[in-house]
Amino acid sequence: MAEDPSTEGLGDAFGAVARRLRSASMGSLARFDVTPSQMRAVRVLSHHGGVRSSELAQLLRITPRSVTEVVDALEAKGLAARSPDPTDRRATLVSLTDRGHELSDEVRRVRGVESEKLFDRLTPTDRDHLTRILRTLQDE
Repeated sequence: MAEDPSTEGLGDAFGAVARRLRSASMGSLARFDVTPSQMRAVRVLSHHGGVRSSELAQLLRITPRSVTEVVDALEAKGLAARSPDPTDRRATLVSLTDRGHELSDEVRRVRGVESEKLFDRLTPTDRDHLTRILRTLQDE
């Protein structure tokens, strides 16, 4: 039996909208031939620039072994490259290639279009309020 929407909690409603947005986002990734974990790495590298694999693992909150697999896949697709760390020749930095930066920009654009489709139903005032509320909740 379906639950009465009026009894749905705020967390449940927020979760449902987040899942809907995530689903649209996942659908947009399919055409770029990248997995969600690879795209997370691309976003982090786009924001942080060249980082050591250990730092990338921490930023992504995954194990070093898993980050190696993600970076290997990104490298095979021409999206990331490893290079010697100029401050420590024993270490290696991971950074995006030009192609990786282009992918990051394109995915950001496509995701923006997807989110606009979802939030377009709101009035400008409601959008402003929602933005303010979400930014408040986002702050730690």
